[in-house]
Amino acid sequence: MDWLSALQQLRADGTYAVLVTVVEARGHTPRDAGTKMVVGADHAWGTVGGGNLEESAVQRARELIAGEVREAEQLHSRLTEHQRNRHGRQCCGGEVRLLLEPLPPRPTVAVFGVGHVGYELARILSRLEVRLHLVDSRAEQLDELRLAAVTEGSADVAVHRVVLGEAVLDQLPNGAHVVVMTHDHAEDFALCDAALRRPGLGSVGLIGSSAKGSRFRRMLAEQGHDAASIEHLTCPIGDPEIQGKEPAVIAVGVAAELLRSMQRCVVDAQGRSIEA
Repeated sequence: MDWLSALQQLRADGTYAVLVTVVEARGHTPRDAGTKMVVGADHAWGTVGGGNLEESAVQRARELIAGEVREAEQLHSRLTEHQRNRHGRQCCGGEVRLLLEPLPPRPTVAVFGVGHVGYELARILSRLEVRLHLVDSRAEQLDELRLAAVTEGSADVAVHRVVLGEAVLDQLPNGAHVVVMTHDHAEDFALCDAALRRPGLGSVGLIGSSAKGSRFRRMLAEQGHDAASIEHLTCPIGDPEIQGKEPAVIAVGVAAELLRSMQRCVVDAQGRSIEA
C-alpha cells in the first residue's frame, strides 16, 4: 500500500496518523523535496530516505500520536559523518528539513432520524471535518438527490437505511456523539436505551421538550438504568439562547451544542467518555 492509500484507509478507520514531508533538501540527500510518508501507531508507509533521518521522523511522529498533538512541527537533519545521531550515521553530505503534520481522527456524529430538523443539522455538520452517520428507516429521507447538499461537503458521510437503528450504534467508534430525532417516540426510546448501554459514547442527545425528557428518564430508570447512566442523556438539546421553532433554527442550536461537546469530550484508554 502506498502512502496515499494508507492515509485514506487510516482516515476511514478513524485512526491517528502523521504525514511526513521533505520540505527542503540541500546537497546530497536520499530523497528530494516533496517526498512523503505516512506514519501510524504501528506501521509506516512510504519512505523519506531511511536511516537515522527516517527513524527519527518515525519516532517523533509516534510521540505526537501518543500525545494526541495537533500542531505541525519541523525536524532538521544534517547528513554528515560528523553529525551524532541516535539511530546511526548518514554521510550523504546534505541537509534535510521534514514537516510532520498530525492528522487526528475526525470527530464522529451519528444523526438518527433525517427528517426536517435532522436534514438541516446534517447540512450544517457536512461543512465540518467530521465523520457523519445518517440513520433512518425511511428510504425517501435518505434519497441521494435529497442528500446532495449534504454529501458534497467536507464531512465523510455514511448513510444507513435500517429498520433497527440500534445496530448502527455498535459500529460507532468510542467518543462518537449521538443525536436521536426520529419520527417515532418509541423508536427514540429504543435508541436512547441502546445508546446508554453502549460504553464510550461522547454524548447522547434527544430532541424534544422537557416533558419528553422527564418521561424518557423515568422509563429508562424502569428499564434498569442507574442515575449516572441516565444523566448522560441530554433532553432538550440545543443552545437555549437560540430561540425559534423553524427546523433550521433548531438545527443551528443543536450544532452549536455539539461543537462544544466535541471540543471538551475525551475518551480514556478504557473507552469511557470523560469531560476534558
